[in-house]
Amino acid sequence: MFRLSKMTDYGVVVLGQLAGQRGRLLSAPEVAEATGLANATVSQVLKTLATAGLVTPHRGARGGYELAREPQAVTVRELVVAFEGPLAVTACVEGAEDNCAVESLCLMAGGWEQVNTAIRAALDSVTLADLLRPITHFGRGDAPSDSFEQEARL
Repeated sequence: MFRLSKMTDYGVVVLGQLAGQRGRLLSAPEVAEATGLANATVSQVLKTLATAGLVTPHRGARGGYELAREPQAVTVRELVVAFEGPLAVTACVEGAEDNCAVESLCLMAGGWEQVNTAIRAALDSVTLADLLRPITHFGRGDAPSDSFEQEARL
């Protein structure tokens, strides 16, 4: 099963909180209180997000964190790479940290590169702003049809 870590999920939550407070610096304790996450976890997430350039830290008594860019300019791929590392579905694709022992003999290497490229493109096509849009109908942001609304009321 392909699954993202809890820290990646927490990264989305923290970025969402910062996006909802644009123009205001938020401290780690403020983010922790607003999200229900542990302060230590939020601090770790913010440090990772800052290292990746997704948030900007401000030091001092009135310091805190803010999004480095507008939510529509932050891709899900950037977020995933910040917490999970380079996207590589197998050891033989571009960006993989490991080397495959049979790469030179493998007939599947090109196929996996195609899958890896498709995953990258999909994650690049979704932004933080997209993730923050309310889900109204089967995961889509559009309104349900009249017939669906009528059936739902019955």
